[in-house]
Amino acid sequence: MLPMNLPSRARGGLVHVVVDTPKGSTNKYKFDVEHQLFKLSRVLPLGAHFPFDFGFIPSTAAEDGDALDVILIVDAPSFVGCLMKVRLIGVVTAEQREQRHTIRNDRLVAVPVTPVNKPAIRRIHDLPNQQLNELEFFFINYNKVQGRQFSALGRRGPEAAERLLRAGIQRAQHETRSRSR
Repeated sequence: MLPMNLPSRARGGLVHVVVDTPKGSTNKYKFDVEHQLFKLSRVLPLGAHFPFDFGFIPSTAAEDGDALDVILIVDAPSFVGCLMKVRLIGVVTAEQREQRHTIRNDRLVAVPVTPVNKPAIRRIHDLPNQQLNELEFFFINYNKVQGRQFSALGRRGPEAAERLLRAGIQRAQHETRSRSR
């Protein structure tokens, strides 16, 4: 849980995302709940780096037990812990297999929104196909070096992303109620 119990949703139909790993980083960071700080999770292999800012939606839970993952289509990197208001533009649906255990590990795709920066991109299919292919390739290789198999299953638009967000919020609320009993 993040400080101040940050909500998933922002005003105007937008979503809160906390950046844990900036674009270009060769380090992967994660939020440490116990210490309320970001910690180094792993160092990527030589030559590998995050193609875009990567983060999570607070107050959500994905099938893997972590918060919902989001890749933020940005031109320049932000910083670890940066809070952004974003528009969900779609999702790369995916499965992740580790040993004999397979789970869904979808990657929501979003663009940042500020009062003066209204993104032209509204749907995942507005992005160049080559860019999406390269993004999927990054996740395949990122997982491979960790001994996991990542399989991209498809690309869906903002409606599918919204359904995943609603499910992630409900899952987190259920987990919170279960812990408080």
